[in-house]
Amino acid sequence: MNLVFFADCIQHLARIARILRQQRGNAMLVGVGGSGRSSMARLAASINQMSTFSIEITKSYRQKEWYEDIKKMLRKCGIDEETV
Repeated sequence: MNLVFFADCIQHLARIARILRQQRGNAMLVGVGGSGRSSMARLAASINQMSTFSIEITKSYRQKEWYEDIKKMLRKCGIDEETV
């Protein structure tokens, strides 16, 4: 797939990748829907050879599902020793 990046996009990608590279690095990406936040986060994680974990919120999503999702993520980090 051929991708075309504009200058602001490359700057944001570099910032996100730099933040994720730091110890305990995290960022809250804020913007309107369709602006590419999750795509940029996934690409920055891929650059840093990290895996991603996303939670899909549905109508029936409750506290029980939240705990199960957190358990899955912690297992990935702790037992499988993946950087997430």
